[in-house]
Amino acid sequence: MQLCVTVAVLGLLVMGSWAQGVMPTFSLPPCDSPEAEAAALVAQDFLNAQHTHGYKYALNRIEKVKILSRPGQADAHLLELDLLETTCHVLDPTPVSLCPVRQKHSTAVEADCDFVLTNTTQGLSVVAFKCQTETETEDDCLGCPLLVPLNDTDGLQLIENSLDSFNKNNTINTKFALLEIGRMSSQIVSGGHKYFAEYAIIGTNCTSQDDDICIPQNHTVAIHGLCLAEGSANLNDVDCKIFGPTQAVDLASNATVQVQQLLHAHTFGPQHNPTIHGLRHHKLTALHDPAAIGLLSAESAESVEVVVVPKEAPVVKREVSAPEGPAVDAAVDGAVVTEKTPILSEPILLAPICPGKKKHF
Repeated sequence: MQLCVTVAVLGLLVMGSWAQGVMPTFSLPPCDSPEAEAAALVAQDFLNAQHTHGYKYALNRIEKVKILSRPGQADAHLLELDLLETTCHVLDPTPVSLCPVRQKHSTAVEADCDFVLTNTTQGLSVVAFKCQTETETEDDCLGCPLLVPLNDTDGLQLIENSLDSFNKNNTINTKFALLEIGRMSSQIVSGGHKYFAEYAIIGTNCTSQDDDICIPQNHTVAIHGLCLAEGSANLNDVDCKIFGPTQAVDLASNATVQVQQLLHAHTFGPQHNPTIHGLRHHKLTALHDPAAIGLLSAESAESVEVVVVPKEAPVVKREVSAPEGPAVDAAVDGAVVTEKTPILSEPILLAPICPGKKKHF
């Protein structure tokens, strides 16, 4: 009996809260709506601002979006995004909208990310996120270059020799040092293995003619570059794109997620980690799991959340005219009346609300 009373009291409390409008509600805007797109671009820019290794990521598709409304608190946007790695290094000042997305035949890298953003008077701000990356290749791409570990011996030899060649021949009057390796791949050709390497460089306190020990400059004042090298260790071509000094853009100043420490070398130093550098691409780190900050998730709160279907959801209703159901006899005041039951139509969605359209592949 006591258990029944307790359950009844809890039920009354829930019903009372529901009636007073204090229960959290979810709205479901279409994934391709301007509201969802704006939130996704904020998440994209935040990710690129805190991701200090490898390459920038571009939004490919909005997989899911929910807006959580809670009394007395800022609305929270819960997003599931699909992003693709571009060919622009994180130090490249080129806007991500102008950065080419790496194609499958070059081994694309896809990131599946969950974001939580809050909407305050200062605008949308990321408060939590988690990402998982994986590679994508063409199904039937015989002879395509394949990624090799970032610490591959032959690839490292190509980088060392090609950077030495660039330092001897550049006209910038600055000697560059290796900052980090972006990716390395190999391809089987008639003469054996051909290697391809992408690596970031940083200016030092030496000129290109100095032979002394050179110290890399602070990244906020140093010039940087991204080099593309191909060939073998002893015979190679190299082309480097040089950037100006990189001033860190503080897109996360009003966010609670901690930003990673900047830049490291791949071949030496206290931050060198053989396990990490044995990977084939730069992974995005899950700095903060949205499930750990107390916000209701779709999986954990389906029993209590109220879902509000958006007004802009495309809905069309059929006319209730032509077909009719079977005749039904009913008795009214002793008389028999024949009625026909119409077939009721249900709303039809012209297009799925989510996921949205793919921007690339």
